[in-house]
Amino acid sequence: MMWYIPCMPVASTATRSLDQLSIPYRLFEHPHPPESLEQAAHERGQTPGQIIRSILFRHEQEYFVLVLMAGPGQISWKRVRAHLGVSRISMASESEVREVTRCEIGTVNPLGLPHPIRILSDVSVFTSEEISIGSGVRGVAIIMKSADLRRALGKIEVEQFC
Repeated sequence: MMWYIPCMPVASTATRSLDQLSIPYRLFEHPHPPESLEQAAHERGQTPGQIIRSILFRHEQEYFVLVLMAGPGQISWKRVRAHLGVSRISMASESEVREVTRCEIGTVNPLGLPHPIRILSDVSVFTSEEISIGSGVRGVAIIMKSADLRRALGKIEVEQFC
């Protein structure tokens, strides 16, 4: 396992947000972009369940919600719709993801978003002590304690969305 120790710090909205909150984290740089969740986990010395995915959904025009899910778990659209009290949602397009999060797909994270957005989290996100999330920078992950992520996010909605 190789930890990324940059000559110049990787700066993203996520790392700046964590720095402002004085929340500890480590950065990990993949030698090459991982081709699977399993490969990413292996290179980080983690299990797939420790990698947190941030998936942006759209309901109606310009109403977005970010759903956090651990590892390979599948989001239950039915449970998300029921929680939101809506009958239809769709995954945000690539351009919507960039516009709403200022991140590319595969680097999205719930920290330092440019505008307030509703965040839902599956309970699985907080079952492992250590987790990793996207940093907003391709090939670089943020590794941190799940309790610290929860503290950084403040008021989020945690339920069974799997």
